[in-house]
Amino acid sequence: MFFGKLLPREGNFFEMFNQHADRIVEAAQAFSKLVANYSDLDLRAKYNQEVDDAERAADRVTHDCNKAIHMTFITPIDREQIHALINTMDDVADLIQDSAETMALYDVRHMTEEIVRLTDLSLKCCERLRHAVSLLGQIADVATAEAALKTCEEIDRLESDADRVMRTAMSKLFREEPDVREVIKLKAIYELLETITDKCEDVANVIEGIILENS
Repeated sequence: MFFGKLLPREGNFFEMFNQHADRIVEAAQAFSKLVANYSDLDLRAKYNQEVDDAERAADRVTHDCNKAIHMTFITPIDREQIHALINTMDDVADLIQDSAETMALYDVRHMTEEIVRLTDLSLKCCERLRHAVSLLGQIADVATAEAALKTCEEIDRLESDADRVMRTAMSKLFREEPDVREVIKLKAIYELLETITDKCEDVANVIEGIILENS
C-alpha cells in the first residue's frame, strides 16, 4: 500500500486523448491541403512538413500516455483500454504521415479524383474521431454516452463509403491506366488512404467498448 501512495491516483488521460485527437486532425487537415495544392511544390513541401510536425507531436502524447499508465495507481478506465485507445489513435497519425511520404517517395505526379475523395473521407473520419474522443470524459452521462456511440456509427459509415470508393478506384485503375508504374503507385496510395479510415473505425470500436463497460 505504501507503494500505491507514492503513485498518482489518476492520470490526466482524457486530456491526453483529446490532445492526441487534435494532432490527428491537424495532420489530416494538412494532408488534405497537400492534396488540394499538390501542383504547387512550395505548398506541397509546407503541408508535408505540417503533417510531419503533427505526427511527431502525436508520438509525444502517445509516449507520455503510455508512461503515465505505468506511473498511475488508479486509472479512470481499464489500463488495457487506455493502452489500446492511445496506440490505435497513434496508428491513424502514422498512416497519414505514411501517405504523404509515399506520395513523395513514389514521385506521384498528379492527384486523381479518387485520391481527393478518399482524402476527404479520411479527414471526415478523423474529425468524427476527435468528437467521439472529446466525449469520453463524460460518458457517465447517458445522453453523452449515446452521442459518442452515434459518432462511432458515423465513423463506421464513412469507412464503408471509403471501401466503396477504393473498390471503384481499383477497378478504374486496372481498366484504364496503361502505365504499370502508375498502377503500382496509385494502388499503394489508394490502399493507404483507405487504411486510414479502417484505423479510425478501429478507434471507434475501442471507444464503443469503453462506453459499454464504463457508462
